[in-house]
Amino acid sequence: MNLKLHVWRQNGPNDKGAFVTYDATDVNEEMSFLEMLDVINEGLEGEGKEPIAFESDCREGICGACGCMINGQPHGHKARTTTCQLHMREFKDGDEIVIEPFRAKAFGVIKDLVVDRSAFDRIIQAGGYITARTGSATDANATPVPKTDADRAFEAAACIGCGACVASCPNASAMLFTGAKVNHLALLPQGQAERWIRVDKMVHQMDSEDFGHCTNFGECTLACPKDISLDTIAHMNQDFLKAQFKSRSE
Repeated sequence: MNLKLHVWRQNGPNDKGAFVTYDATDVNEEMSFLEMLDVINEGLEGEGKEPIAFESDCREGICGACGCMINGQPHGHKARTTTCQLHMREFKDGDEIVIEPFRAKAFGVIKDLVVDRSAFDRIIQAGGYITARTGSATDANATPVPKTDADRAFEAAACIGCGACVASCPNASAMLFTGAKVNHLALLPQGQAERWIRVDKMVHQMDSEDFGHCTNFGECTLACPKDISLDTIAHMNQDFLKAQFKSRSE
């Protein structure tokens, strides 16, 4: 398989970037997208040129590090798939592929396809801690959790923080990410003690970053590789509203 790649190259956050075209020849269709980039980089290094900078870690769809825009879509066109799980068999011989970093004001470009997602870290840090009993572990069934709550918490906890929701949103909103991080604790007994202060702090931290506001386009949930529901945002908004009344009554 022979492909033509148009890759965004940018030396640093303050430098002007541009697309550079590379020919990818004899690409094995069983390669992952990142493995294909590895081969391109081997060729560039062999020529004494600067390899393409991109992020990866687990390469198993778990860590969320590998996100980039492929033909205008976060992680590419295949639904519920991270970039590292996208295989070259999803493309055809002769295809032209445009590869660029996530485009959002809050995600400044560090180099080439690598963006700064530390705003996500600060949102999580704003949530603080949970009050948990120390010492020996409790029995598994000592604290019953309703099945519906457990399922919703598990869905929210599946968020890998890749940033596809932000990159796909016309407003570059981080509501789906923040909602997931708020809800997976809000729905469990262990998260109740700090529930209201947590949602208040995390939403305010999100608002202090350079993310846009949610206007319910729904692109975020379509781009999410973990299929996190748009309801997650509604649940967070509900908790945030309740937190304002609770703070006034205290």
